[in-house]
Amino acid sequence: MNQTANEVLEFVKENDVRFIWLNFCDLLGNQKRLSIMADELESALKNGVSFDPRAVCGFGDASQADLFLFPDPSTLMVMPWRPSPGRVIRFYCDVKNPDGALCEHDSRNILKKVVRHYENMGYVCKVGAECEFYLFKTNEDGEPTDTPLDKGGYLDMYPLDLGGDIRREICLTLEEMGIKPESSHHEQGPGQNEVVFKFSDALSSADNLQSFKTVVKTIAARNGLFASFMPKPLLEFPGSGMHINISLAKNGINIFKNIEERQSNVAESFIAGILARIPEFTIFLNPIANSYERFGKFEAPAYVSWSFQNRSQLIRIPTASGEKVRMELLSPDPSTNPYLAYALIIAAGIEGIEKSMVLSAAVNVDLYTTEGDITKALTPLPVNMDEAIKLAENSDFVRSVIGNELLLKYISIKKREAEDFLVANDKAEFYKKRYFGTI
Repeated sequence: MNQTANEVLEFVKENDVRFIWLNFCDLLGNQKRLSIMADELESALKNGVSFDPRAVCGFGDASQADLFLFPDPSTLMVMPWRPSPGRVIRFYCDVKNPDGALCEHDSRNILKKVVRHYENMGYVCKVGAECEFYLFKTNEDGEPTDTPLDKGGYLDMYPLDLGGDIRREICLTLEEMGIKPESSHHEQGPGQNEVVFKFSDALSSADNLQSFKTVVKTIAARNGLFASFMPKPLLEFPGSGMHINISLAKNGINIFKNIEERQSNVAESFIAGILARIPEFTIFLNPIANSYERFGKFEAPAYVSWSFQNRSQLIRIPTASGEKVRMELLSPDPSTNPYLAYALIIAAGIEGIEKSMVLSAAVNVDLYTTEGDITKALTPLPVNMDEAIKLAENSDFVRSVIGNELLLKYISIKKREAEDFLVANDKAEFYKKRYFGTI
């Protein structure tokens, strides 16, 4: 819903809206919310609503008194599962300093900067995320267990797949919110599911992904289940990825359109830029210790490579035609902050275009089974959190996209997390206590 401030106020009056959710996220992508009554919305749109940044990861220090949430009118969504009358609507917010300037530590604002950059170059970017998740049973106290909902596998049906009604409810709820689902199915792992929703511009796509996670967790809880976006909640089964599909257009023409004939130098440079930089920002795409359990198995890449169709690569060009041709990045997982992830991925691609980077040869082999000279010649993705942190810490590219201060904050947080993981006696128990109930 693309609204102006006046239209939003009129919508609230005409639709018996009583509560307003003001949403944003912290540095790690965890969603935060401040609620106001409907009659406070006009003031919020003009003056913002203050919060204590010192209590939110990545935003403040002891010297900073307040930051302000300004609802973005274009992000208005009705929460279908809340009662009516007395509706609840939600906005994503711009975080601003007391002087009205945009907060440099707001990851949504960082993505906005990248969007302005490529738009000034004349490009239109479309992004779509394919986000997998697991459904687990809960105990008598409503707490999550590690018992998956079912024993189904890829594209299975009832009775092996017990998540069909949950996915249906998720899809219908998304549709009511204006987020168009395209497909849904059971994934490879027991209790593992995927819902694919339609691509959109980069900022809306990141917003929609945050909304998607809220919907999945809410619908699961309403049905007595727990939804987990942890990358590898069951170590012996497939992990949950968040494949990111990107297309880029200029003057109304998809630059990926002729890439299969290797007749699209701009598209090739965009991919080359991502391949060149991705080891440096992997800690943002795969931000927790558990993320690195995915790599190299169950269709999760381990090397910096690309190909057509081949699902063992980091980037692949799926089978499509005309305007639907795109690239698909297979390494990210759902624990990422989507605003920072999109910002870094797209900025790397744009750098590739600006520097006319040359794309390496496609790797047309199955990298899950191939060994020897082929894999030795490829750059591996970081094998653990420690390695990924070091690459980001020394990256001028990452620093140029998100800023030095925010990079230092992020690295400091991740170093402490990596140290805790290193000294843990039982890695599986660490994953369960640190991530399972929260991601």
